[in-house]
Amino acid sequence: MYNPKDIIDIIAGNVRKTRNPFGIPKSLVNRWHHGLDLPRQGEAMLFTGLMYQFAPYIEKSTHYLAKYEDTTVAEYIRFAKLVPSTLSGLGLSMITPGVEKKKSNVILQNIARILKASEVDFFYRPDLDDYSGVLLYDLGDQESFVRHARYVAGKLKTAGIKHLITVDPHTTYALKVLFPKYVGADFEVTTYFELTHFQSQNGHRRITLHDPCFYGRYLELSDVPKKILAGLDIECVPIRNAGLFTNCCGGPAESISPKLSDEVGNRRLKELNLTGEKIVAMCPICLGNLRKTGADVEDLSTVIAGQL
Repeated sequence: MYNPKDIIDIIAGNVRKTRNPFGIPKSLVNRWHHGLDLPRQGEAMLFTGLMYQFAPYIEKSTHYLAKYEDTTVAEYIRFAKLVPSTLSGLGLSMITPGVEKKKSNVILQNIARILKASEVDFFYRPDLDDYSGVLLYDLGDQESFVRHARYVAGKLKTAGIKHLITVDPHTTYALKVLFPKYVGADFEVTTYFELTHFQSQNGHRRITLHDPCFYGRYLELSDVPKKILAGLDIECVPIRNAGLFTNCCGGPAESISPKLSDEVGNRRLKELNLTGEKIVAMCPICLGNLRKTGADVEDLSTVIAGQL
């Protein structure tokens, strides 16, 4: 295990200096919308929180953290905060495979397709789409989280944004629960799957749907995607430990202890594999952690978009 304070200091420093935990310029991270000609005005703004965009970088950085965990090299991780954030961010961007970045982009493009098919009046403003800071809160750095949340909420309020459509559980929880509690910023927050509404005759499927902790335990939204899928003739096979009692995928512990994260993820994978059906996740962290354990897993948006 790494010293948690060392990891937190690195992440907090990057967020403070570059507004994201990896120090990568947003222009490099957030490219999924290029060429889509999405509207810039509408009833609700699509807010990705950059979590799916960060997924390939999380996987790459975790690979190196796992390699040196519990070795003498781990003691020197604290010096990483002395490296300029943008420099380390550019380095991470260069060594992260482009094919993985494209996979994350496709997920977000699918979500845009789903919203269009559901005739949702949405728009996208990449200049207003920022990281929520939720990892800082998860790791216990409340002060840094509040500072960053004020910045994000301030931009949205200045632009007159009132209704946000989210795509992942971590950002959804931050905007729905943490922003009102800690910075007094109230937005109408709706997940994209709550707005999914179209007909499909593409055939019956059975899947194993993994509930992320934030949707299952804290926001109690687990039943919504299951109803949406049922309407598309996709059956969610019952599994042990779902909804309010769902088991964790192992994240975001991977930033502190990849070994612990793998242990938790493998335990969850054993439960999911009992059904014998395709595993489906609805969170970029869950998606990455389950894949890391060797699971054949796809994102919820991919399943829904496949019915279009």
